[in-house]
Amino acid sequence: MSLGKLERSVVTAVKGLEAIAPLVRSVEETPEPISTEVQGIIPPWINGKLLRNGPGKFEFGNTHYNHWFDGMAMLHQFKIEKGQVTYMSRFLRSDAYKKNSERDRIVMSEFGTLAMPDPCKNLYQRFISLFHMDPSDNANVNFVKYKRDYYVSTETNFMHRVSPENLETLEKVDWSKFIAVNGATAHPHYDHDGTTYNMGNSYGSKGFLYNIIRVPPEKTDATDTLQGAKVFCSIVPANRSHPSYYHSFAMSENYVVFIEQPIKLDVLKIVTCKLRGKALSDGIYWDPKQETVFHLVDKHTGEISSVKYYTNAICVFHQINAFEEGGFLMLDMCCSDDGQNINNYLIQNLRKSGEALDEVYNTICRTFPRRFVLPLDVTSETPTGQNLNTQPSSKATCVKISKDKVFCQHEDLHGEDLHKYGGLEFPQINYDGYNTRPYRYFYGCGFQHLVGDSLLKMDLKGKTLKVWYLKGFYPSEPVFVRSPDAVEEDDGVILSVVLTPSQDKGTFLLVLDAKTMEELGRASVPVNMPYGFHGVFNAAI
Repeated sequence: MSLGKLERSVVTAVKGLEAIAPLVRSVEETPEPISTEVQGIIPPWINGKLLRNGPGKFEFGNTHYNHWFDGMAMLHQFKIEKGQVTYMSRFLRSDAYKKNSERDRIVMSEFGTLAMPDPCKNLYQRFISLFHMDPSDNANVNFVKYKRDYYVSTETNFMHRVSPENLETLEKVDWSKFIAVNGATAHPHYDHDGTTYNMGNSYGSKGFLYNIIRVPPEKTDATDTLQGAKVFCSIVPANRSHPSYYHSFAMSENYVVFIEQPIKLDVLKIVTCKLRGKALSDGIYWDPKQETVFHLVDKHTGEISSVKYYTNAICVFHQINAFEEGGFLMLDMCCSDDGQNINNYLIQNLRKSGEALDEVYNTICRTFPRRFVLPLDVTSETPTGQNLNTQPSSKATCVKISKDKVFCQHEDLHGEDLHKYGGLEFPQINYDGYNTRPYRYFYGCGFQHLVGDSLLKMDLKGKTLKVWYLKGFYPSEPVFVRSPDAVEEDDGVILSVVLTPSQDKGTFLLVLDAKTMEELGRASVPVNMPYGFHGVFNAAI
C-alpha cells in the first residue's frame, strides 16, 4: 500500500455535517468603519490592520456563479489599536464588478463560470466574441505587497493597487505591460531587503513557459508600480500542450523551487473553451500517472539545476517553508494525493445539507503537511540506489536513480492526531523572522468540513499539536503577528476571523496566544461575512 493510500484510508467517513450555506452567500459591504464589541483582552501592543480578501457576491440579477473561486472580490479591514477594533469592507471596484453591476448580469467569465453572449450585441459581434475571452481582473485571492504598496491579486495578469487605510480601489495594473507573462500567482515571496519573487506563465512564440519573476524593493518615482520587474528564469514544461497548474511556489535563501505537479492544463481546451460553451475550469484535469517534479533555480544567477527531483503524484496549493541545511534543501508543503479537489468547490456543493453535504466532503482527499529533502550537491560521483539524506533531523529519503534524477519520499510532519482534525491547510509561519530559515512551528486550519473548522499549531519538535476548536465555528487562515519584544519564534498572537453559520451576524475577530493557542480576546462584528481566502497584517508605522 502506498503512503498516499494509507493516508487516505485512515480517514473514516463523516456523517452529520452542519450546513454552511450562509458562508457562501452574497453580503452587503460596510464601507465606513464600525465599532466592535471586545470580550477578553486584545493586547494593546497590536497596532495595525488585518486585511483579508475573498469572494463576497455570487450573483447579478438572475445570473449566478458556479464556483466558489468566481465570486466578486470583497476586501475586509480589521483595524486594531489600543485594545479596540473597528471593521469595514468594500467590494473591489474591478472592471468585472463594474460591468456586471451596470448590466445586472454576469458579463465577464470567471474560472468556473462562462458568461453568456451579450444580447445587446449583433449576431456578428456575438460570433466574434466566441473566439476571445478577456482575463478577469476580479482579484479575490490575496493581499500582496510590491514596493511597499498593497495590491489585491488573483492569478491573471491583472492586479489592483488598493488603499489599506480605506480599502479604496486605486489603480488597475497589468503584469503584461512590464514583462512577458500572462499572469502571476497571488502568493509572492519576499527577501529580507524587500525584493519580491513571483511566478507567472507565458504563452507566445516560444511556446508555453513557467517564468520566475523578480521585482525590485524600491520605487523610482511616486507613480511606479511594477517598473523594473524582470523574468530572470524560464522553465520549459515537460509537456508544452499540457503544462501544470500551480497556485504558489517555494523559496529558500538561495533557491526558488517550482513544483511541477500533475494538475494539468489542456491548452487546446482552454483556448477554445468559450467557443465550446465551457468555463475555463473545463480545461484543468488531474493525471495521477504523472510524477511530480521539483525544479531548483539559483536566485542569484537564474540558472536551473540540471538535477531534477521527483516524487509521486501529489497536489500542492500552499508551501509552509523551505530552507537550506547541511547541503540539503528542506521543502515543507501541504500535500494531498488527489488533485481533483478543486472541482468539488462548486457553490452548489458548498450549499448542500444533510447526506448530500456529507457525500461531497467524503469524496475529498485530505491535505497533510510533509517534508521533502533535496540534496544540493549531486554530481556524477554521487552513488545511485542509496539514500542520500544524512540529516538526522528528517526521515525523508532521496535516492539518485540516474545521472540527473533523484527520487524523493516525504516525511510526514504530523502525528496520527492530525487525522482527527481533517488534515491541515492555509499554513502560516512567523514569516518575517523564519521564512527561508530553520524553524520549529507552523499554524493552519484543520478541515473537518469543506472549510476550516479549527486552528492548529504544529510543533516540529515531537510533531505535537495545539488546537483551538469550538463546534459550529469556522475560523479563517491564521495570521501570525510577532510581539514587539519577541525572543522566541512563537512570541506573538494568531489572528483569525471566525464565522458562525447558525447565528445571524455571528462574526468575530479571534486573538489567540501563539504559544498556547488559548483565547486572549475577541471582537464581535455585527455583520454577516462570507468565508474568505487569504490576508495579511499591515503593521502601523
